[in-house]
Amino acid sequence: MIDIEDTFAEAFPMKASRLIITAFNKKWAKKAAESFCGFATSVIACGCEAGIEIDLPSSQTPDGRPGVSVLVFAVSSKELEKQLVNRAGQCVMTTPTTAIFSGNTSEDKIPLGNALRYFGDGFQISKSLGDRRYWRIPVMDGEFICEDFAYKMKGIGGGNFLILGENTECVLGAAEIAVKKMNKLKNVILPFPGGIVRSGSKVGSKYKNLIASTNFEYCPSLKGVVKSKLDNNTRCVLEIVIDGINEEDISSAMRHGILEIINSKGLKGVSRISAGNYGGKLGPHLFKLKSVIS
Repeated sequence: MIDIEDTFAEAFPMKASRLIITAFNKKWAKKAAESFCGFATSVIACGCEAGIEIDLPSSQTPDGRPGVSVLVFAVSSKELEKQLVNRAGQCVMTTPTTAIFSGNTSEDKIPLGNALRYFGDGFQISKSLGDRRYWRIPVMDGEFICEDFAYKMKGIGGGNFLILGENTECVLGAAEIAVKKMNKLKNVILPFPGGIVRSGSKVGSKYKNLIASTNFEYCPSLKGVVKSKLDNNTRCVLEIVIDGINEEDISSAMRHGILEIINSKGLKGVSRISAGNYGGKLGPHLFKLKSVIS
């Protein structure tokens, strides 16, 4: 039986935006999106957290081509703007046949094509359709179509749960089962590689120049050195981190993931589900595990 610890995951407010990347076919839309989301696992050092939200059929994209919806989260509006422009220019515009559009609207605009148009060296052309404006930037395979603005919205970062068990094989297997289920949900992303992180962090460090460091209470190799939260039979801990648009989205993702593990037949070696928190000092969004799955 898997024990659900009576604790909570602690998350914090972020700025977010949704982009839609399309291409000649699904393969190239996905390649552009994967490149766009590269090195975007944690705001600790990456500047933003980004991930593929969902694949989109041609019937659900602005230009009627296969596409991918991407969510991007940052701690400030300035950083979000910087990351969107740099990643769109270096990772999407460079990918064959792609176009990029805003996937949400709000009163808070973020320059997108409005900034990237200068790459056209004076040959760029703008076109308005209704209340939306687009830029046609000449490139070597034709034109790169880019919406004038992206839009900022509120988001939440740092939702999470921990999977504890006897060995890497069983814990990783459980995490993969959860991620597969959670990746089907809208309005959330799992920003770490494959949706799973082994180097869980805590706030602060003994080294003053670091804002975060290893969460030693959950490191099996340190059980005899520090005040550990692991028993003698726990030899592996993995974490799933969730960013989402609102609390309901993150709660839903956590619930789907945890229940998928609990209800999986034949899954052995997982003993406990816990969560990473800092006593409520990091952020105002607290996701109590027992309430989430009830």
